Amino acid sequence: MVLPWRVAVNADYNLGTVVRAVGPIIDVEFDALMPPLGRALKVDKTGILLEVIEYINDRVVRCMALTSTDTIAEGSSVIDMQAPLSMPLSPEVLGRVVNAFGQPLDGRPPFAPQEYRAIQRPAPSYDEIDSSLEIYVTGIKTIDFFSPFPKGGKIGLFGGAGVGKTVIITELIHNIISSIEGLSVFIGVGERTREGHELVEELREKDLLKNVSLIYGQMNETPGVRFRAAHAGLTVAEYLRDTMKKDILLFIDNVFRYAQAGNEISTILGRMPSDTGYQPTLGQEIGQIEERIVSTKHGAITSAQAVYVPADDFTDPAVEAILNKLDASVILSRDLARMRIYPAIDPLRSNSVLVSKKYLSEEHFETIQMARQTLERNEELKSIISVLGKDELSQEDRQSVDRAERLIKFFTQPFYSSENYTGTKGVFVKLEDTVKGVRKIVTGEVDKIPPEFFYMKGTIEEVEAAWQQKTNSPSR
Repeated sequence: MVLPWRVAVNADYNLGTVVRAVGPIIDVEFDALMPPLGRALKVDKTGILLEVIEYINDRVVRCMALTSTDTIAEGSSVIDMQAPLSMPLSPEVLGRVVNAFGQPLDGRPPFAPQEYRAIQRPAPSYDEIDSSLEIYVTGIKTIDFFSPFPKGGKIGLFGGAGVGKTVIITELIHNIISSIEGLSVFIGVGERTREGHELVEELREKDLLKNVSLIYGQMNETPGVRFRAAHAGLTVAEYLRDTMKKDILLFIDNVFRYAQAGNEISTILGRMPSDTGYQPTLGQEIGQIEERIVSTKHGAITSAQAVYVPADDFTDPAVEAILNKLDASVILSRDLARMRIYPAIDPLRSNSVLVSKKYLSEEHFETIQMARQTLERNEELKSIISVLGKDELSQEDRQSVDRAERLIKFFTQPFYSSENYTGTKGVFVKLEDTVKGVRKIVTGEVDKIPPEFFYMKGTIEEVEAAWQQKTNSPSR
């Protein structure tokens, strides 16, 4: 293994010896200087990379292996690299797929670094942060309407397996990169290699790869690599923001896997878990990455993060720890997915700090309240309908249920990222068109149009055109 940074080794160099090796945890004894926490070490001859994570006594440090330890043995010599784990950086990182150490995964030669930055970095100080908020329009109707993304904010996409988190992330990458002159960083943490390859190929096909840097810590790698991939990707995003003075879109898939990798490391180290079963440092570890995602005078880092919800349990401690640190949350529903409502976003459980008169237009804010009331009333009536049937409802309630059904179907949308599978061309819907369409539904302007005409359409004009075509058809 060739390290992404080089250190000249001489006879006076600080050397240690492996005294214990258990899986990815390696104990190293030093006779001279003790390396500080976070220091990078290299096992001589094998090139295995280690990170110092705790002290055993005044001569032995415990390390986390960041590569396979199959070839390590007690008595092996270890070199102190005299530097923390660092990421090689230059504008050439754009268009590349690399691992947590900056090594290429795309089969191309390494890029020439202009500098190295430690991947564990403090968050910007208060006087460096730009706290102003504005809406990032994504072109996805449900998100822009119910849980608008704040520029420079942190957005979470929560859902169990197979409900569409990665599909939405891919659509966001396409829509936002295509519509703005920004740069993007994608961090793959603990996900499938196949999905990573598919994303790269899709970006290449759409000529978007040149503006994206991808950092992967895949599911088959050590917990140390999966854990540090998030820090490495953040370092790349900060570098692009600070040196190129660009707004950065940061995509992380999956933050739960980051928390899971931290739990694996904690367990291997023999640390006592909290009463919830997770590592006692869970909140701190989540905070270490979330607090670095901010806007500064140089530019904004806006993050969209996929969060796996195990067994659809939103009370899982890791899920709650992540949720509490976000500016907007998009909740995906398995029930909606079963109904073929795509994207399967639950509008009543999704929210954003921007849902306020301070940030939204008066029309948008009022329409949100009207839409929520309609959907909430529909939820209240479901139990009655299941027992007595819809015909037993009052005329007002039947009208409310019909409008809710139109709303639910109107918020479906064909995606660009799914064109190859569905055969339907994707659409990008402007925020004002979404607000206009929802307002027409909740005020009853389109009550004459059956709900099925709202399914998988973009704007309300498309719905009206489809209905007009149907009513003017000679078959009628």
